[in-house]
Amino acid sequence: MSDFDPNSLKFNEQGLIPAIAQDANSHEVLMMAWMNAEAVSRTLETGRVTYWSRSRQAFWVKGETSGNVQELVSFRVDCDRDCLLMLVKQTGSACHTGRRTCFYTDVTGGSEIELMTPME
Repeated sequence: MSDFDPNSLKFNEQGLIPAIAQDANSHEVLMMAWMNAEAVSRTLETGRVTYWSRSRQAFWVKGETSGNVQELVSFRVDCDRDCLLMLVKQTGSACHTGRRTCFYTDVTGGSEIELMTPME
């Protein structure tokens, strides 16, 4: 066991790394977003998942405005250290469309099928 240094991760040219959020109980993949080294540190320090919003150029604490919080259960680094997997306890929807997951569209036989509607 050794101390974790966020700077040991392999970030892209913009200083970002893909971060996948997965429900810790159901293992459903909820969403993918981006983190920089500071977002990684904040997530690990607070237990509240914090992303880097490329469109707003600002930190985005999941659920800060929507109430759809992601509590960190486990933080995992892949073998190449260029992708993150966070097991989370999700409150409410994970997707900005109001759906449980951002992955609600299935493509089969050249057709798109919507797998779920927004949560009430």
